[in-house]
Amino acid sequence: MEIDPSENDVEFTVAPYQFELILVATDAESEDITTSEEESESDSAAGNEAHVRQVDQWCDCGHCEQMPTDLECRCCCSFNLCQYKMEQDNIKCITEHEGFQVNCLNRHVLELSFYEYLDNDGPIGDEEPVHELYRYIAYRRFVRWVWHRPGKKNRKVLPSCVVQKIRKTFPSEEYTGFQYPRDLLV
Repeated sequence: MEIDPSENDVEFTVAPYQFELILVATDAESEDITTSEEESESDSAAGNEAHVRQVDQWCDCGHCEQMPTDLECRCCCSFNLCQYKMEQDNIKCITEHEGFQVNCLNRHVLELSFYEYLDNDGPIGDEEPVHELYRYIAYRRFVRWVWHRPGKKNRKVLPSCVVQKIRKTFPSEEYTGFQYPRDLLV
């Protein structure tokens, strides 16, 4: 039996963003997911840093700290997906979860993710501080751990307790805070 090679030739074409996931909200996620435009409108409607709520008004876990903008004043208890993970382990704050500590604070795990980041995003300059890179990667790993893969340019406001724990583990003199993707800014 002879095989004709032309019958088995398969043409592979790859289109840009062909494998990019489309964000679909499940019941558990529907409360957590808002579009960047909605968040932007609510943030600007709520005012700026002069109208920031006090920690005791929005923190239920006891680990949050005051954030510079009202948008960033979110506790892990206000995210359904975080609550689900906390209830499984019977803990009060997502930063106490073993999964958080291993995925977002372990230097060896972050080092490996850093190499993956370099493979995908290219080399970085020598002047780039390691703590800043590890902090950035830790934020990305938290989003992946909780929301899995939210999609390109779909950024999430992280709980204050998570941001503070990562900042304390990988300190810096300056912090940026939450920012929307550049092309979504008005």
